[in-house]
Amino acid sequence: MRYTNTTTNHNEYLNVFRGGGEMGAMMRAYDWESHPLGNPQHWPESLKTNIRLMLNSRFPMFIWWTKDLYMFHNDAYLPALGKKHPKALGASAREMWVEIWEQIGDIAENILAHGDDFYAENLLMFLERKGFAEETYWTFSYSPAFNDAGEVEGIFCACNEETSFVMGQRRLKTLKDISDALSQVQTLEKLGTMASAILNENQSDLPFSLIYLSNGIGSEARLTGKSGAIAGELAPELINLRLPMAVWPFDQVQQKRQSIVLDLHKLQPGNYSTEAANLAVILPILKPGQDQVIGFFVSGISARQEYNEAYQGFHSLLTSQLATSISSVQSRQEILKRQEYLNDIFQQAPVGITMLRGSQYIIDIANPGVCEIWRVKPEEALGKPILEVIPEAIEQGFKDLLDRVMTTGVPFVAYESPLVLERNGKQETVYLNFVYHPLRDDQGFVTGVIAVAIDISEQVKARQKIESINKELLATNADLDNFVYSASHDLKAPIYNIEGLVSALVEYLPQEGSSSVEVQQLSKHIHSSINRFKKVVTDLTQVAKVQREAGEDVSTIRLDDFVAEVLLDFKPTIAASSAIIETRVSPDAVIQFSAKNLRSVVYNLISNAIKYRSPDRNPHISISTETTPEHLILVVADNGLGINTNEVQKMFSMFKRLHDHVEGSGIGLYIVKKILDNAGGSVEVESEVGKGTTFRVYLKRKL
Repeated sequence: MRYTNTTTNHNEYLNVFRGGGEMGAMMRAYDWESHPLGNPQHWPESLKTNIRLMLNSRFPMFIWWTKDLYMFHNDAYLPALGKKHPKALGASAREMWVEIWEQIGDIAENILAHGDDFYAENLLMFLERKGFAEETYWTFSYSPAFNDAGEVEGIFCACNEETSFVMGQRRLKTLKDISDALSQVQTLEKLGTMASAILNENQSDLPFSLIYLSNGIGSEARLTGKSGAIAGELAPELINLRLPMAVWPFDQVQQKRQSIVLDLHKLQPGNYSTEAANLAVILPILKPGQDQVIGFFVSGISARQEYNEAYQGFHSLLTSQLATSISSVQSRQEILKRQEYLNDIFQQAPVGITMLRGSQYIIDIANPGVCEIWRVKPEEALGKPILEVIPEAIEQGFKDLLDRVMTTGVPFVAYESPLVLERNGKQETVYLNFVYHPLRDDQGFVTGVIAVAIDISEQVKARQKIESINKELLATNADLDNFVYSASHDLKAPIYNIEGLVSALVEYLPQEGSSSVEVQQLSKHIHSSINRFKKVVTDLTQVAKVQREAGEDVSTIRLDDFVAEVLLDFKPTIAASSAIIETRVSPDAVIQFSAKNLRSVVYNLISNAIKYRSPDRNPHISISTETTPEHLILVVADNGLGINTNEVQKMFSMFKRLHDHVEGSGIGLYIVKKILDNAGGSVEVESEVGKGTTFRVYLKRKL
């Protein structure tokens, strides 16, 4: 480069090359006297005007002047020149851009000869600006540049490099295609084949690629996908991760859990570099959300690109997408295995079990027990709506029960429920003990219903024969029969069997499967459902005991001491709820009663008074006694939520709960009433919504 420091020339140069940043300063310092173009004061005004305009523009521009195409450019164009700067100033474009002159030379010559313009969008050019033929993309316009006589004497270009945009779009397409294609893949073999087919379509960024998956213990990796042109020695089917590296250092990547860039010239055995790639990168495929290496992704690095942050980011995103897809396939395969195992357990369960999906109650699972109840074959039921399989159940209210469970999420338990079925052209009534339990997804939404049923037709029909012989015995023991059958015989043993089978399932699952989030959640849901079922069975057993043990354990009880002892059990609950307990129990209040049964009565009333407290105030509970000639009356009053008057009698029904915001089975007040009925007593209730409830328990003075 030539420079001049004469004052006259400097002033002239300062006027022509005013401003312009680095390139303006270089042009001002350049020795134009020694250049073929000569002193700028003799240049055409049109050239000087265009140079001043170009230098002070922030958009990449250049001017090639005369038939020799001498180069002028601004600061914004410097990235396009790369290592060609600063020698490009004043040089001939034919010499400076020799690597692409075959591509653009005819265009430039045509403009000089005929004055035609030229426009290109995202044109691929391989520029030698960084020491190698770099893949670049340009949007530019070539226009004729005129001298003062209006003749074409040069070329003016405004351009913009689109390399990052074009490559970014290409890489995004690859990522999207991979995501779309692998979302429904069911096997790892298919995943590797499909992924490699897509990666093969982008050999500009991925000259070659290899996908290896580790076995369960991380001792070896198996090739599941290959794309591009790659020597067979670089793509062995199996790599032992515990032996010294033969081709790819997977052992280092597995240990450090970081990517490694390799020079293909240095790989052993042999020299595997190609025109498309001189480098390769190995990235660990990590299980999403964990640091467990489940595989390795090997990719050639294009010899026509810098391995910059964007390129590295593309490889990282691609590997993450592969990891997500691989993990999804593995999870789906594991779920299928668990489903098959669970299905085997359900098939062996000694009760009828079915799983109904969605609002149409599609039958996903139907074990032999439930098919026997329906009198259908499994293949006639699976995949169909249950009301299509047993349409006669529609008019008998079973759909309403299913809809209620789906809508409220509250389980439904039925005992000795009659179901009329069409069997061999005849109507037959079967009696069932069954539970409808909501099936929830990971977000807690109800997506279906699990039904567990026992056909107790033989027991019911046998009991009906006895009842027809002895109606008095029926009146005395009806509840006892129902609950003893349900709690002690029909429900308790099967539910414990199910609990054991589920525990066995979890115990025999592989460690990887049993520790997965899906298995843990499924196990938690099943055990939660079993525990609720067992709680219902326990409550039913308690009802049976109350019926059977009425009149036993009778002793003399002082109510003031008795109430005080019960309140001690509630001490932590009273403190936690800031409840105020006021007792006015007469010291003369003495009664002959079963201590165990009376405790159940008092305990339930105090528990409900605290449990159903108002959120707007601290609970205030009053316990007092009154007397009549025949009865000692225990009064428990609270300032809680209260209930509607027309709902009062319903609260003593089994499984009836008027407030569902707290835990409970709805059997406590039923037991209270049953105890009092058996002992010749009674209970009255006064309540007002928002103000509270008062219970009056009438206890006979003499039993």
